[in-house]
Amino acid sequence: MQVLKSQPFFFQAGSRAVLLLHGFTGNSSDVRILGRFLEKKGYTTYAPHYKGHGVPPEELVRSGPTDWWEDVLQGYNYLKEAGYEEIAVAGLSLGGVFSLRLGYTLPIKGIATMCAPMSMRTTDLMFEGVLQYARDFKKLAGKTTEEIEQEIGVLKQQGMPSLSELRELIYQVREQIDHIYAPVFVAQGLLDDVIDPKSAQFIFDQVESNDKDIKWYKESGHVITLDKEKKQLHEDIYAFLEKLDWYE
Repeated sequence: MQVLKSQPFFFQAGSRAVLLLHGFTGNSSDVRILGRFLEKKGYTTYAPHYKGHGVPPEELVRSGPTDWWEDVLQGYNYLKEAGYEEIAVAGLSLGGVFSLRLGYTLPIKGIATMCAPMSMRTTDLMFEGVLQYARDFKKLAGKTTEEIEQEIGVLKQQGMPSLSELRELIYQVREQIDHIYAPVFVAQGLLDDVIDPKSAQFIFDQVESNDKDIKWYKESGHVITLDKEKKQLHEDIYAFLEKLDWYE
């Protein structure tokens, strides 16, 4: 059975562009509904894939934060080359970390983070998440339990060395977010069991933006873009974007 792979998307609407960034082990489907919602509101949205994401897990374990950051930069440049001068960014989880990094690296109109970590579990726990992603992917591909566990065994032997780099990335960004002056909207699900929800308050407190807001979603977990309060989240992000000082 062939797994139906999610693809990067580019929904063109108005002159205002939003770069949408997915999370670790995720893909563009995490932010597709948000992208379609913003498209209907007149915003152009583009969601790239990071290397090793949305593909077999054997490719994921061979990739790392340097590759993924390059994909984020390419996504930003893709919008620039398509003629979009003003770009906001919204990111889920790791995508939120990258959104913050963009905020002190390149001209960004506004930043929305969703369940973005400012600390990280041990690399062993993170690798367990990678293995669960691998099992889910292989199950969707129609492989037998025996085949899956055999291939998981190979992945366990390989490991994922770049997880230590991911940890370093998160703490590097944590140390730099007080260099962010663009408007910021921080969204956090109170039922998030993947990251420490205190990260949201840390982001809000540390960014130097004069225009910043934080909102807690009581019925939402980590993948907040697909959870019970997604419609409210979409409206809140739209309201945030509407407040930005766009040229047009």
